[in-house]
Amino acid sequence: MESESSQRNSAAPPAPGAVFFDGASNRRRNVALTLSDALEIRDDGEELARWAFHDIRRADSPSGLLRLSCLTAPSLARLEIRDAQLTAGLVARCDALEDGLPNRKSVAAIVGWSLAAAVSIVLVVLFGVPLAAERLTPLVPDSFERRLGDVAEAQVKVIFDGKPCSNADGQAAFTKLVGKLRESAGLDNSVQSGVLATSVPNAFALPGGKVYLFDGLLAKADNPDEVAGVLAHELGHLRHRDSMRELIHNGGTSFLIGLLFGDVTGSGALIFASRSLVTSSYSRDAETNADTFAIETMHKLGRPAKPMGELMFRVTGKEGKGLSLVSSHPLTEDRLERMAKADAGAALNGAPLLSPAEWQALKDICGSGKV
Repeated sequence: MESESSQRNSAAPPAPGAVFFDGASNRRRNVALTLSDALEIRDDGEELARWAFHDIRRADSPSGLLRLSCLTAPSLARLEIRDAQLTAGLVARCDALEDGLPNRKSVAAIVGWSLAAAVSIVLVVLFGVPLAAERLTPLVPDSFERRLGDVAEAQVKVIFDGKPCSNADGQAAFTKLVGKLRESAGLDNSVQSGVLATSVPNAFALPGGKVYLFDGLLAKADNPDEVAGVLAHELGHLRHRDSMRELIHNGGTSFLIGLLFGDVTGSGALIFASRSLVTSSYSRDAETNADTFAIETMHKLGRPAKPMGELMFRVTGKEGKGLSLVSSHPLTEDRLERMAKADAGAALNGAPLLSPAEWQALKDICGSGKV
């Protein structure tokens, strides 16, 4: 009676039904296999390869297919077997077949580390990125911030299809209004501002000292104080560099989320961050600080801050719903009430910011002066 060892090493007749790739070309060969002291791979009687059983390893393969590689063969060489009997014979002879494949413990470890990485990214997004934005914003050079503002300015005109309004009388009134606010706020003349001919009722600040007012908001305003308050609010965002801070915050968040979902190039972060220059929404603290800045600026001029709140409230509705201002100027009744209380304790005896004729010219700034 033959021993088990001799049975394992005895030659079995050639078995068809295998496909061989030699790793040196893309040629597909239908081969016969012989299980002797090693695995012999033959094509029409010609021996193509001889693989030692202890060098054979299982490769990734779909269900119903055994795909093999060999440590001593070219790295791309593969043998594919579908015959169940032949598969069983090979499995019985290859004692290191599973070496190198992930086992349950390693799979569990991979899953665990993946979950830990995901949680870490979420924590960085929630806590690390805001802190980094706060610390990095003061370090951004003014020249770089101005270049970002130029990029955002071009996007504004594309996204909102708005052209600068330059009616001479209206522009003179607008320049006078912005000048008074700038001087009251202690800002230098590097601040740039303009009115765009678009029906969207909005106003916002861009990095590098740019403030834009949309004709759609002018159309809804009833007096100069309403518009002045909104502009003062935007000047507050400029003074506090809120646009730059939000750019760092949103760009960093988008980049990390992109990594989580496979955007290793960071292209999504670039697109998101760039667009956030135009459509960013500020944090509650940033909005509160900008409100405070606007209130103080208006009161230095002896003018009320409440009209600003009334204009924004008129546009957005009770809880800031429905129109474009909700994205960048969420206004609640609490904020409007705060402005009214601040006005109650202030000396509001300043001269009107614009004459009736200047106010009418500002309202008509996008009339015949569109370019």
